[in-house]
Amino acid sequence: MLFIANDHAGVKLKGILLEYCQTHNIVYTDLGVSTTQKVDYPDIAGLLCREIDLAQDSKGVLICGSGIGMSIAANRYRNIRAALCLNPYMAMLARMHNDANVLCLGERLLGNEIAIAIVESFLGFDFEGGRHTQRVAKLSDYI
Repeated sequence: MLFIANDHAGVKLKGILLEYCQTHNIVYTDLGVSTTQKVDYPDIAGLLCREIDLAQDSKGVLICGSGIGMSIAANRYRNIRAALCLNPYMAMLARMHNDANVLCLGERLLGNEIAIAIVESFLGFDFEGGRHTQRVAKLSDYI
């Protein structure tokens, strides 16, 4: 399952990503807002993070203006490993090396095509384990 959520600064990009998911038969749940009326990004991040924590093997995409606020907010939640990615290579490494389960995107920083490529990369790679397993496990020790 893929959860997608956004604040007021991510409405347009969320729409593009929802179209992409529909076209590619990706099962998703939209937890974001549909208007540009101002909302608080920590509240939106919390909605998505609680769903990720409950749904085994799920992933999430959070969208705000820069992606920074969402990534900071999401990483405050247990079992969440959120990565702000600006290109597909970062998304690949976030999945393979860090077992990221939440992708954060900034609508104001990314064009539609690169955002789609980042999502494709994020969804297209798995955690490779190995030497990274112990490192990722240590992240839970700090919460």
